[in-house]
Amino acid sequence: MLIRNGTLLDGRVVDVRVRDVVTEVGPDLPAAAGEQVLDAAGGTVLPGLHDHHVHLRAAAAAATSVRVGPGEVRDAAGLAAILAAAAPGDDGWIRAVGYHDAVAGPLDRRLLDALSPPLPVRVQHRSGALWTLNTAALREIGQVEHPDGRFHRADGELVLPDRAPSLSALGKQFSRYGITGVTDATPEQSRPDLENLAAAARSGALRQRLHCMAPADLAGAAIAGLTLGPAKKILDDDSLDLDALTAWIAAAHDRDHPVAVHCVTASQLVVTLAALRAAGGHAGDRIEHAAIVADDVVADLADLRVTVVTQPNFVAERGDQYRADVPADEHAQLWRVASLRDAGVRLALSTDVPFGAGDPWAAMRAAVTRRTPKGVVLGERERISAEAALAMFLGHAEEPDRVRAIEPGAPGDLCVLHAAPTQALARLDADLVAATVIAGAVVYRSVR
Repeated sequence: MLIRNGTLLDGRVVDVRVRDVVTEVGPDLPAAAGEQVLDAAGGTVLPGLHDHHVHLRAAAAAATSVRVGPGEVRDAAGLAAILAAAAPGDDGWIRAVGYHDAVAGPLDRRLLDALSPPLPVRVQHRSGALWTLNTAALREIGQVEHPDGRFHRADGELVLPDRAPSLSALGKQFSRYGITGVTDATPEQSRPDLENLAAAARSGALRQRLHCMAPADLAGAAIAGLTLGPAKKILDDDSLDLDALTAWIAAAHDRDHPVAVHCVTASQLVVTLAALRAAGGHAGDRIEHAAIVADDVVADLADLRVTVVTQPNFVAERGDQYRADVPADEHAQLWRVASLRDAGVRLALSTDVPFGAGDPWAAMRAAVTRRTPKGVVLGERERISAEAALAMFLGHAEEPDRVRAIEPGAPGDLCVLHAAPTQALARLDADLVAATVIAGAVVYRSVR
């Protein structure tokens, strides 16, 4: 296809011919016979956005779940009302997500029994680290004698019904945002898990280019429909083990496979950096989240050349709760961006959908403004420009900090906006997405 009259971020107005890859970029390209032509009318043409940390199955399941976080529910009565109104899924369960103790205190089976209808109900904490089940749900899984119905991620004892949600609606939403590629950061996926995701990509249910974190024993494997990324490790503060983490990293590196370590506390980051230094670095190693970064580890992040994939959107989504829960002297350490970039740390942004909202444009705005839901600026020194925020969603899947360009030979994945660059950067709004092109095919076109 041929995109006419597009404005690149550097201000040049060009035509772009694109198939599976970009084949030509220049002024006044002639249309070939029968070639599809899209007139950008001076709007911005970008490389398609890449969301560098998502959870596909969880995001698809969340679309059929009820949200019960502080943004939706204020107290126990509100939680009871929203659960009573919730429709159970085909499995007969009510699945709720996004819970925080600020709503009704720490949930256990007895409190959930008092607040929920007499159906199996499971409620996920917004961290993703805890599920709470009511008695009806415990009976369904054969654990009616469980003391409190609370199942922590680290325990590994909970097996829940798999809703096997379709990824089609999620893929369409990605396309509306101008997203042409995603990195699935779900940990410990088996080859069959990855084959299922690849099948969704090959079938067209998920049109985006798919990059998946995968265990090191799959290093070098070929799965049609996706590419394989680093091995993922989730850490929990109560089970931090430097020697074990070092050995795990070294074993992955021995297979020529990078690692990605989930770090949402200062302790987790300190242990991870020590393990990476002991095991030795590898191209493609990543830190996921880096939710809290103390000043004394910034230089280590830069020195190790590890890529930090972070989510400043949580400032916009949860910032007021952080101000209440996190000591004031640690506020400047939350979801850092500008100071890491200025120190030479490799950086990329993502949404962490469904644990964060899935709109990358909102994440960019959060990186620029650092405003909480109540409008308070949290981490003013961590603000970055709109240009920098956008660039952090334009990286390669394998090298998230290396920004893609629109040039011959580049992947044929593009995002066309209704506005020229100056106006687009001033707004950073998903409503500006006019068309999304993947492998030379239009997968989304806005109606105006």
